[in-house]
Amino acid sequence: MAVRGPSHSCALPPLGWPPAQRLLGPPCCPTTPGLSPSSRATASGCFISQLAGGVILGVALWLRHDPQTTSLLYLELGDKPAPNTFYVGIYILIAVGAVMMFVGFLGCYGAIQESQCLLGTFFTCLVILFACEVAAGIWGFVNKDQIAKDVKQFYDQALQQAIVDDDANNAKAVVKTFHETLNCCGSNTLTTLTTSVLKNSLCPSGGNIISNLMKEDCHSKIDELFSGKLYLIGIAAIVVAVIMVSGGGGGARPGAPGAPGG
Repeated sequence: MAVRGPSHSCALPPLGWPPAQRLLGPPCCPTTPGLSPSSRATASGCFISQLAGGVILGVALWLRHDPQTTSLLYLELGDKPAPNTFYVGIYILIAVGAVMMFVGFLGCYGAIQESQCLLGTFFTCLVILFACEVAAGIWGFVNKDQIAKDVKQFYDQALQQAIVDDDANNAKAVVKTFHETLNCCGSNTLTTLTTSVLKNSLCPSGGNIISNLMKEDCHSKIDELFSGKLYLIGIAAIVVAVIMVSGGGGGARPGAPGAPGG
């Protein structure tokens, strides 16, 4: 006499099951996944989007709280604050990174539930985030020289006031902060020599004329600091945008054949 198998089917579990039980599948075949292949691909892409969002959020927060840029861009020369356009691209990356992590979670939940509405929202947000990432990348590449130029002009104004006016304490404080932070003295060889002779107290502590002349000038240091970081913003934005397209958008689109909810 033949032994009858289990009475319930090992097909995909019904939509009414809890998400965790749907992921494990029916008890008669625990090794059979409860999600369709397209749903698993979409969930994997959403997880990649979450990772990419975490990476770009971490990079943006590191750039935002970098001690060198923070100490320089919080300075004020009289009523004129230091140029802070540098932070525009960073704030874009922080917002995009945080939203990417949330949208990635939304997509994973939609894939588990096989909800066409949630997945449609996920892919729509993915397109918007992709556009923001490309915009941040282009902004970083286009403005990397202009922002450094604005900071150098701010430094030059403070240096001129500090050398000419003995009572310009605010300008002296600004110049001293630049010199100590960047370990430089003067915008070029002539101003380095002039500052070292007339206002040696403005140069980094413990320096003399010879050691100051041997240092790289402050204009080069500013270029290195800001242009390098803006270049990093552009590279990070473009790389994450590519990851979003290749990984986050790799699953089946809602409404397509074999897509969840289709």
